[in-house]
Amino acid sequence: MILSCNSCEKKFVVPDSAISASGRLVQCSSCGNKWKQFPTIKTAKIPPKSREKITNNNTVQAKINKLPKKKKQKSKKRTGPNLYSPEYLSKKHGIKINETSNILNKIKKKNAIVNFGFYSYLIVSSIFIITILRILYFTEETIISLFPISEIYINYLFESLRNIMDIVQNFISSY
Repeated sequence: MILSCNSCEKKFVVPDSAISASGRLVQCSSCGNKWKQFPTIKTAKIPPKSREKITNNNTVQAKINKLPKKKKQKSKKRTGPNLYSPEYLSKKHGIKINETSNILNKIKKKNAIVNFGFYSYLIVSSIFIITILRILYFTEETIISLFPISEIYINYLFESLRNIMDIVQNFISSY
C-alpha cells in the first residue's frame, strides 16, 4: 500500500498487513505530521458491513484531504540548555537569581576595600629602610659630632651592610 502525507505530500510504501481494519496512527518521517490511516477497499479483506464504515471514513478523509493544507514550520533544534536560565544556574552552580544581586553587592564591597598584600608591604618596608639608611649616611658627621658614642655603632652598621653586599655579589657572580 502506498501512503501519502497530507502535509508534505511525500509518499511511503507500507505492507498491506501493517494497517488493520480499524485503522492505524501513522506519522510522516519527513515532516512529523500524524494521521489515522485506514486500509483501502482494494487491499482490505473485510466483510461487507464493515466496508461501508470504511468507505464512509474514506469519504470523510477525502473531505479532510481537500481542506487547505497547513505546512508546519520546522522549529530550530536546541543544542543544549540555556546557560543563563535560572533553572540551569540553580541546578549546575547552585546560584539563585534572587541571590545574584546580593553576590554582586558583596563583590562590589570587596573591590571597594583595598588590600595591601605581602609584596606591597615588602616593597614599602624596603623603600622605608633604604630611605632611613640614606638619611643616616648623609647626616653621619652631624650625628657623630652631636653624639660621639654613636660613631662605633654607625661604622659597624655600614660595615655590616658592605659585607652583606659582598656576599650577595659573590653569590650571584659564582653562578
